[in-house]
Amino acid sequence: MYGQISTLAFIGIEARPVEVQVRVTPGAAAFAIVGLPDKAVAESRERVRNALHAVGLGLPFKHITVNLAPADLPKEGSHFDLPIVLAMMSAMEAIAPDAIANYAAIGELALDGSIRAVPGTLPAAIGANQMGKGLICSAASGPEAAWASEDLDILAAPHLLSLVNHFKGTQTLSRPKPNILPAQTSLADLRDIKGQETAKRALEIAAAGSHNLLMIGPPGSGKSMLASRMPSILPPLSPEEILEVSMVHSLAGELVGGKLTIERPFRSPHHSASMASLVGGGSRPRPGEVSLAHHGVLFLDELPEFQPNVLDALRQPLEAGETVIARANHRISYPSRIQLIAAMNPCKCGGASPGESCRRGPRCAADYQARVSGPLLDRIDLQIEVPAISAADLVLPPPSEGSEDVRARVTAARERQRSRFAALGAKGIRTNADCSTTLLEKTATPDEAGVALLRHAAETLGLSARGFHRTMKVARTIADLEGSEIVGRAHVAEALSYRGETMRQSRAA
Repeated sequence: MYGQISTLAFIGIEARPVEVQVRVTPGAAAFAIVGLPDKAVAESRERVRNALHAVGLGLPFKHITVNLAPADLPKEGSHFDLPIVLAMMSAMEAIAPDAIANYAAIGELALDGSIRAVPGTLPAAIGANQMGKGLICSAASGPEAAWASEDLDILAAPHLLSLVNHFKGTQTLSRPKPNILPAQTSLADLRDIKGQETAKRALEIAAAGSHNLLMIGPPGSGKSMLASRMPSILPPLSPEEILEVSMVHSLAGELVGGKLTIERPFRSPHHSASMASLVGGGSRPRPGEVSLAHHGVLFLDELPEFQPNVLDALRQPLEAGETVIARANHRISYPSRIQLIAAMNPCKCGGASPGESCRRGPRCAADYQARVSGPLLDRIDLQIEVPAISAADLVLPPPSEGSEDVRARVTAARERQRSRFAALGAKGIRTNADCSTTLLEKTATPDEAGVALLRHAAETLGLSARGFHRTMKVARTIADLEGSEIVGRAHVAEALSYRGETMRQSRAA
């Protein structure tokens, strides 16, 4: 007796086809699973055994071999339960082999025969669609799988018995409908912040061009408040971005009820986060915070408190837009096109703010800021000082301009960027921060006065090539906010003021 069905294994966000083959032969009773299964796959024997009993079937008292082909591809996770049991039922002739021939299956079995949701349903549905097959999954994962394609044949079943009845024709499983989370209406508003107009301006520029931002200021100056308002001024995700973001969140098991969201991710890990939790990895590779913030914001509060090696691991994602995890037996890539927002105190005790003196002397600030490497700082486009709030600022009335006004300008600026790059045939580039050097020369070269200022500043401040190009990107974003097609001297001057070179040089002096 022989049965087989297709399923998928995950390598990063890529779903690779796997063939589940079951053969029942005479001999001593045994149940073996081969094909590089991990512990979760090996334990599926008992889940399959009990699920079959729940629907009135028993395992034959024979030698049962389950092969997961290709045999050299590691198989991880409990989602192999459902394809194994369906292939087993096909071998036992409880299900016609033709009924499942055009499907791939993914799902975990409970002991009562119910089918549980598993991470990675959306990438699996996309992979099944590319294979030209339908998908069998749990009812809870059905809305998530429906986003893969309108033409994808999906059987979303709550119980193994409902699948059997569907194939026998006594019950019909309707196709699930894609679902989406409603937009949040209670986001923190910029109107809540009094004063800090320079920081608000930098936040707007960072949002408009997806630039990285570092805020340096004493405790209580409003750095965390400003960062928490960033989601309220960002435009919603585009349809392409929704799928990219949701595939990563699906693998991490963070899609609520299979519902996708149009809001950009905002991740704020604690400074005690490990390397694996921040950039991904582990014995069973999983996306880290930097990948879960794809097309969104990664906020690192108290930046120097993170381990230096953990911070330096962010260099590749910030530059390349992806995280590559290389191990001896596998190499995995996760998309990580993020916008980094960081905040830090000027020194360990927080007293080295402008107009004040640190109790421990200048060495305190120097040692504290040295925990953040120069190459990482070079990848941060905007670096600003956030001064302490005075009592006079606190008694002022709320600002007349809120997040909705800023969000409208940010959305218009991003639309200009998207249209510009689309006209140049640059696929996958949506913001100035993602622009390559070649495109940068075509779109962001300043006028003569701007070029002269930029050249003088590069020599005076000692800008690196990366710092030079990132200044041009910020100047281009400032021009986009004003609706100007030409990058002028004023745009370059404002972009240079956010580099933080003069700030570091004054402290070094």
